Amino acid sequence: MNNYVKKKYSYKTSFKFILPSLLGVILFMFPIKIGNKITIPIALLSDFIQDRYFSSLPLIVLGLVGVSFFGSVITFFMFRYSKSSVIAMLKKNSVFCSLFQISFISIAVRGFSFLLCVFTYFHIGTELIYSENTGGLVFYELLPILFTIFFLAGFLLPLLLNFGLLEFAGTLLIKVMRPLFNLPGRAAIDAIASWLGDGTIGVLLTSKQYEEGFYTEREACVIGTSFSLVSITFCLVVINTVGLSHMFIPFYLTVTFACLVAAIVIPKLPPLSRKKDCYVDGVNGGDRAEDDFTMDNKIPFGDAKSQKSLSVAYHKALETVEGKKVIKSVMTDGVSNVLNMWLVVIPIVMAMGTTALVIAKYTPVFENTWEAIITILKYAWNTGSGQLFQKQYLQGLQICFYHLL
Repeated sequence: MNNYVKKKYSYKTSFKFILPSLLGVILFMFPIKIGNKITIPIALLSDFIQDRYFSSLPLIVLGLVGVSFFGSVITFFMFRYSKSSVIAMLKKNSVFCSLFQISFISIAVRGFSFLLCVFTYFHIGTELIYSENTGGLVFYELLPILFTIFFLAGFLLPLLLNFGLLEFAGTLLIKVMRPLFNLPGRAAIDAIASWLGDGTIGVLLTSKQYEEGFYTEREACVIGTSFSLVSITFCLVVINTVGLSHMFIPFYLTVTFACLVAAIVIPKLPPLSRKKDCYVDGVNGGDRAEDDFTMDNKIPFGDAKSQKSLSVAYHKALETVEGKKVIKSVMTDGVSNVLNMWLVVIPIVMAMGTTALVIAKYTPVFENTWEAIITILKYAWNTGSGQLFQKQYLQGLQICFYHLL
């Protein structure tokens, strides 16, 4: 800890931390009011792109899904049968391999997604696929939104990730996040980005942190399910729809409180409790000298020592950003993020989303499943085991409130 405090950094290094991080916070977390709508700058830019290029976005999405599918097929055969120097070079390119060197099942999913896009765009085949309630809804309504959000969020996400903001917040908030949620302090940034910005942004942020070795599998799953929730803007849309906008503050405070309690209780239950506490490289979470664990016993906490704690967090952020090229870092990581989300995520959304809507619209599967679940829960709740569960649940809540207070 003393190394962080004593080492001197230049003003240039300080600006590398402050300016990109501040810009990232403004773009992803700062709420602004446009007319009667509260939004964030990144969502405002996304809406602008959608409005400006609305008619062209479906064709662009179709092209991206086509590149994703045919690129993976060509890569499969090239890597399997060709031994040229170009292929050897591509095999060493981690970005190219992450995009196109995939399993046969993933190739099949991309091919299925491409067919769905073609059928929907050109109205080929049955209306069951391309109607406005199934494939048309996903292709024309959801994918253009994801295209613009992925473009802006993926390209600008390095502003939050690469320039010390997570280290700064993580060092300050570890004393809160570890005791309450058993999570790193940097997870607070994911939560804030989701609540003030968008749940999609929070998931992307968590995914990148897991891939880069900052979260274990358990931590990433807990953060993604417990903290990457719907934003304030979406809650406003919901409460306006039901005509209760005058009760937004008590409504949102209630939702926030319920989510915090759930974030404490749910991770202790299966399936989250059974997730492996290991990093993406296979290292066990308890075996790695992670900054959050090592700093936990070193960072002072409380009003009397808050200035010293802030100094430690600030110097840790400067250590992270020292020597980085701002523009190069944003461009390199940003382009990689965008391509990964465009070519990997969008085909999966089209395939899974359309399939789920077709099942929901034209089959009784979901209705029958829901009725069966309700019947089982009612029976279990009224039996002796159900009463025992109620007692254990209430005891669990009492324990959680005890720790909170």
